[in-house]
Amino acid sequence: MGRVDGKVAMVTGSGNGQGKAEAKLLAKEGAKVAVADIRTADAEAVASEINSDGGEAIPITLDVTSPESWTAALDEVEAKLGKLNILVNNAGISSSSQAEPMSIEGWDNIVGVNARGTFLGCREAIPRMIENGGGSIVNISSISGLVGSIRQGNSHPAYNASKGGVRLLTKAIAARYATQGIRCNSIHPGTLPPMTSAQNRNRDAATGVFDHIPMKRMGTVEEVAYPVLFLACDESSYVTGAELVVDGGTTCV
Repeated sequence: MGRVDGKVAMVTGSGNGQGKAEAKLLAKEGAKVAVADIRTADAEAVASEINSDGGEAIPITLDVTSPESWTAALDEVEAKLGKLNILVNNAGISSSSQAEPMSIEGWDNIVGVNARGTFLGCREAIPRMIENGGGSIVNISSISGLVGSIRQGNSHPAYNASKGGVRLLTKAIAARYATQGIRCNSIHPGTLPPMTSAQNRNRDAATGVFDHIPMKRMGTVEEVAYPVLFLACDESSYVTGAELVVDGGTTCV
């Protein structure tokens, strides 16, 4: 039996990378999965891959910054898959998307996607989950939501603020809705790909790029997907408001 048999999950930003790994693992473990992404073609490709591998998935077009898009997306999930048990708020943009750390436009873009998008997902999903007897929300934050910077001069105010906001939003949701069957937890990844070749990863290790990480390497998207699975499934039934750090030990030194 799969760890999420009989459940319906929606993973935002799952058209590629970390979100794709999360969606594929949830499907492998028995969930019906809504692959949600602003890039429709990417969502369709991942859903097709899951279906070809024997799972069940549908593609969903979603702009996480839009309340109307959230409503339409979850209406579609319920119409096609019957309910919603698990929401993974994975969609986000990185600090590298805005070169100027103190840009007002950059602040609005990063906070809009990372913090507002996560809030809107919780806001729209919770009433639907309550109607179905409860559910699990997993919010993807970052170690940048825990500390200002690992390396001197490397902070990005908008990104740090957005991911710190996700961390405390998670705790507020957990406390507010615990008696209504809603669990809400956050995951805080450290250094992960943008997908780089093995050659580049080996080069970076040799040149000291990973010296600030006790494990001396970057993580993999699968190493985040498995903690997502744990928090999504009933094995974590007494876990809510928690923050799970997946960073190779970066924030412990």
